[in-house]
Amino acid sequence: MIFIIKVTTNKEERALEMISDRAEKKSLKVYSVVRAHGLKGYIVLESADRESAEEAVFNLPYVKGIIGKTVSYEEIHSMLEPKVEEMNIEIGDIVEIMGQTFKGEQAKVTRLDKQKEEVVVSLLGASVPIPVTVKIDNVKVIRRESEEEDDDDDEKKDGKGDDLAELSELGGFD
Repeated sequence: MIFIIKVTTNKEERALEMISDRAEKKSLKVYSVVRAHGLKGYIVLESADRESAEEAVFNLPYVKGIIGKTVSYEEIHSMLEPKVEEMNIEIGDIVEIMGQTFKGEQAKVTRLDKQKEEVVVSLLGASVPIPVTVKIDNVKVIRRESEEEDDDDDEKKDGKGDDLAELSELGGFD
């Protein structure tokens, strides 16, 4: 049986440790205690019966109580299993920062951490390169390094790169 335990927000880790310690010491039939990613103020507890779950959490600090009904694994599996999302950001891409302190600034991606969903960028506007760690949600890709290289190669192969530049100077393109 799977139960949802209501705990004090930002104290989930501490409550989880206390619940698991009590279950171990009293040899309760508690199979797992998990803090679900992105679910603040709640812990998921799996036990053989409601009595074991209640005894594991009874009168512990930070624990507010057990939510009435049991839940099935299908209802909570999206919170427990990490999502593997396809990331469109690569090292060398030029991005615009959409949030935080550097909102609107352009930067170049120097490192990518897929597990933490963070990118380390170097600000283009700064005179001294400053590495800044930003959540992937807070950046959007403006240019790709691979596209820039492809464009340069195409112009050289076609021999049209110079002609296009001349036409644009003459006012042929707006």
